Amino acid sequence: MPVVRPSDAVVHEMHGARFVSYAAPSTGSRELCAWRGEIPAGTRAPAHTVSREEIFHLLAGELLITLDGTAHRVTAGDTVVIHPGATLAVENPGDGTAVSWVTTSHGLEATLADGTRIVPPWAN
Repeated sequence: MPVVRPSDAVVHEMHGARFVSYAAPSTGSRELCAWRGEIPAGTRAPAHTVSREEIFHLLAGELLITLDGTAHRVTAGDTVVIHPGATLAVENPGDGTAVSWVTTSHGLEATLADGTRIVPPWAN
């Protein structure tokens, strides 16, 4: 389906954040996945290593993104390029919900520090 309406988006929640999936195989995408992330104030997602490149664009708010051990303060309008094999942690130290747009290729997996592998349903 070439047009995905907001009512067609699939919502998932994990680690205190909300992921609203628009582009995925379930909506007709063959190669890419894209979702809106809603990260409430005070949320700290665990560090994870990604298997695919991600393009993370912050639409609203401010986040602290730690990429391979280096912390970056990211504000609305900033884009973070996350390479395969990079370790990423996201934290919202602000007062409001931060909103992001993420695009990656189909098949993304994330591995937590303890070795737990996560296959996010919004990216597969």
